[in-house]
Amino acid sequence: MTSNTILRAARRTFIAGAAALLVSAVAVPSVTPTFAADGPASVADLAQGLLGAVVNISTSQTVKGTEGPGAVPMPQLPEGSPFQDFFDDFFKNRGGDKDNGAQKVQSLGSGFVIDAEQGIVVTNNHVIADADDIEVNFSDGITLKATLVGTDTKTDVAVLKVDPKGHKLTAVKFGDSTKMRVGDWVMAIGNPFGLGGTVTVGIVSARNRDINSGPYDDFIQTDAAINRGNSGGPLFNSAGEVIGINTAIISPSGGSIGIGFSIPSQLASGVVDQLRQFGETRRGWLGVRIQPVTDDIAESLGMATAKGALVAGVIKGGPVDNGTIQAGDVIIKFDGKDIHEMRDLPRVVAESPVGKAVDVLIVRKGVEQTVKVTLGRLEDGEKLASGEDGSNTDQDKGDKAPAVSTASVLGMTVGELNDETRKKFSIAADVSGVVITDVSKDSAAAERGIQPGEVITEIAQESVATPKDVMDRIGALKEQGRKNALLMLASKTGELRFVTIRMD
Repeated sequence: MTSNTILRAARRTFIAGAAALLVSAVAVPSVTPTFAADGPASVADLAQGLLGAVVNISTSQTVKGTEGPGAVPMPQLPEGSPFQDFFDDFFKNRGGDKDNGAQKVQSLGSGFVIDAEQGIVVTNNHVIADADDIEVNFSDGITLKATLVGTDTKTDVAVLKVDPKGHKLTAVKFGDSTKMRVGDWVMAIGNPFGLGGTVTVGIVSARNRDINSGPYDDFIQTDAAINRGNSGGPLFNSAGEVIGINTAIISPSGGSIGIGFSIPSQLASGVVDQLRQFGETRRGWLGVRIQPVTDDIAESLGMATAKGALVAGVIKGGPVDNGTIQAGDVIIKFDGKDIHEMRDLPRVVAESPVGKAVDVLIVRKGVEQTVKVTLGRLEDGEKLASGEDGSNTDQDKGDKAPAVSTASVLGMTVGELNDETRKKFSIAADVSGVVITDVSKDSAAAERGIQPGEVITEIAQESVATPKDVMDRIGALKEQGRKNALLMLASKTGELRFVTIRMD
């Protein structure tokens, strides 16, 4: 056997062995990829039927001051310079006016048609905010002028209207976002970086995300690619229903890293209905100030677990100013919906109709009870709340009070609340309780952010009026074996909050 023959044989043996190893590696484990019914191998048919309902939103806004001090001047170029056209486009054709320095600023976003007969388009509020002109661009190249029906800054939703006679429209409908589970397939369609009709696919990565963008945060998180320009576009389920409005991303670079957020349809659809009907939102309002129920607060209230929303105060003139709900109550269920944490309550209340009578399950002094309340309107309540914040702080005039008695407890020095201490700390006339005149550094009270001038109104849900009351209540709690004292504090203007302080 020649050397070449040997080499060819060795080569065949090596290739056969490598192939065997490759087959073995591929075959272990022996799993055939499969796709669930809601996660098909191809989404072409689904996308084809939805592309016509998704639109690009382009807006323009006139901004003044671009020709003022600090603006970059038009450079003086030699005659026939090859850069003349470039600088003309940049400096002269910006929609500006040399008389007032105005400049035309344009932006792009996405949206979708939900009513073909009426020409109703949904998008994000931040896409069209402050726009002078709004245009809706369809996938077939047709462009229609849009008018603004209504906006809601709290949920970042806006509703537009185009002339349905100007173009044959295709509409999509809202689905039920509450049925979506982590791992379900979703599809996003939008206008990222101006590239209209872009389809991306991913899954629901998480639900109920709070990204601190508004009072009703309850976002769907998805890894479907969402970029700048996708804002206002739809997030579809496998049935082609809109279960979210793509709104925000987390991205150090400005591009998608697989962390996008969509407003759930459960929240958005109600807002859209109100904007279409009234041109504004009409949300339910309970008229309470709330704060989280921490483990310490739950223990102080005799609750087995920390849940619900703690009522820190009741707004004067609000729906429950009649004593139905009181400061210190913990709301654990509203109209049949569980309140797991504080942020759940504002959302479920806002989604309820104005004037509706609802059952509210509360924990009051360790005992569960149900009360019935009739909801007011949030927009009216915000006016009341703003007026209450500016409450009168003028003090009643009278004879100078005698020297106050004081006591030291839990790292605080407390004293009687009278004309002298009201004047010293500028405490409103309608605030009652025991004033905190000093807080020791590195004390438990200091750790909780308690400041001189705050007023203790209750301890463990019992009113206190004198320093002796404070000492007695703390002593009683220690005798009961309590580790923490629950204090209701009033600010100088009367705004309430609850604080727990260790008593060891």
